[in-house]
Parts: sequence; C-alpha cells; structure tokens
Amino acid sequence: MKLGAHISIAGGIFEAVARAYKSGCDCMQIFSRSPRSWQAPALDRDDVKEFMKRREKAGITPLVIHSPYLINLASPDKELYKKSVKSCMEELKRADLLGAEYFVTHLGSHKGTGVKAGISRFGAALDKIYKELNPGVMILLENTAGGGNNIGGSFREINEVMEASKHKKKLGLCFDTCHAYAAGYDIGHKKGLEDTLFEIDSLMGLDKLRVIHLNDSKGGLGSHLDRHEYVGGGKIGTSGFKVILGHPRLKKPAYIIETPKKGPNSDPLSIKKIRKIYGK
Repeated sequence: MKLGAHISIAGGIFEAVARAYKSGCDCMQIFSRSPRSWQAPALDRDDVKEFMKRREKAGITPLVIHSPYLINLASPDKELYKKSVKSCMEELKRADLLGAEYFVTHLGSHKGTGVKAGISRFGAALDKIYKELNPGVMILLENTAGGGNNIGGSFREINEVMEASKHKKKLGLCFDTCHAYAAGYDIGHKKGLEDTLFEIDSLMGLDKLRVIHLNDSKGGLGSHLDRHEYVGGGKIGTSGFKVILGHPRLKKPAYIIETPKKGPNSDPLSIKKIRKIYGK
C-alpha cells in the first residue's frame, strides 16, 4: 500500500519532502505554488535539485501535483478559459520539472451552459495542451461531489470528458472517496463499492485509476457537500474504510489523504490510523 498526504511547501518546495517523510508517507501530493493565485514565481533550479535529491533519498513515490483552484477548463468565459489553459500548461511544465508522476485536476464548472458544452470545452482544452506541450506527467481527472454546475459528479461524465479528447489513452482517474460518497456512491458498503468499481471498469477500465484521495465525508450520502473529514470521523466511517482498503482491486493506486490539519501531528496520526485499518 502506497499511502501519503497532501503536504505543505511552506519554506521552500524541498521542505515538503521532510514533512512527508516525518509523517510516515510513502508518496505525497503538493501544490507547486499558491493554489489561489494566477501568478506563480518560477521554480528555482537549486530548489528543484534539492527537492529531487531529498525525494530520491526518502523513497517517496509517486509524486502528485494538484492543480490550482482557479483553473476552469470547462468555462464558457473566453478570457477565463484562455487563462485556465495557459495556467494549466504552466503547471504541467512545473510538474515535469519536479519529476511528478501525476497531475490531478478537477473538471470545473460549465457555469450554467450545460454539462455537454462544458465537457466539449474541457476536451478541446486537453487537445490544445497535448498538441502544444505533450507533457510527460499523466493528467488525472478527479471526480467531484456533484451538484450545481460542476462537472464530474459521476464517472460517466469523467469518461465523457476522456472521450471528448483525442488523448484518452494518456489520461487517468483520481478517485476521491468523500466526493464519490457525497455524489451518491455508497462506497462504504460492499455492494455499493462493487457497483462503483463496476461502473468505472465498464466505462474506462480500472487500470485508469492511479490515485485515490482517501477522505471521509462531513455530508451524508448524495448530499453534494464537498467537505472532507478525518478517515473514520465522517459519514463513511471506519467500517466503510475497512471495506475500501480491503478491496482486492484497490491495491495498486496510491492513497493520498486531504483531511483537515489541526496541528503538526494530524497527518502522522491519520496515516497511522489508516495503516491500522488496513491491517499493516
């Protein structure tokens, strides 16, 4: 089992490696810069070298880069769409520079223009990105809690985004447990999880599933509430995560927690608890 957390890059991007190692991470996820700003300073070459040196020594793999929150590749606003595509390409360049294996992005919002139109714009954005950049890092599409104008509340919609691009073979899936539960997938019970995995497998193949965001849910089943909770502290519960972590078809993906942090021991304690649930 590869288990890690979303780690802060405060104090220098290379400091994230030490935090991950001290927390007991086998893998990790980071933002390569502030996720709430369009502007990003260039990565310092020495910082990148130090980051890669420390990561190799710590044996932390895979490395997952999460896209900034402002990017919306499904937006009908021409300026925002253009800005989002440009920013996404810059992030992918940074991910490649850092040697990341995966780049996770949400599917964005269609802003009331309809799911079909939003999916078409997202697919076109992916084609532009691959034509102009052809990144080495694998782009993973993350499911959402659904509701409102957000795209990706179902795995069918995620597959439609993949199908809308000419580069489906290069795309993968990031499965967020909180989002899936809030979207109506009853993954905390054996039958519900089996049904969910069957849907993924029949649509795109389970080999597409590379990363699992292991988060409990503050909201109930089908609530569409995107609020993460500690594993075992939400509506999915410890028993639900025993079902998820014990499933034989979910051994290969890397697990990343994105749970609330109330202090420096939050991640280490969560990781220890998850390993206990997993049985190792």
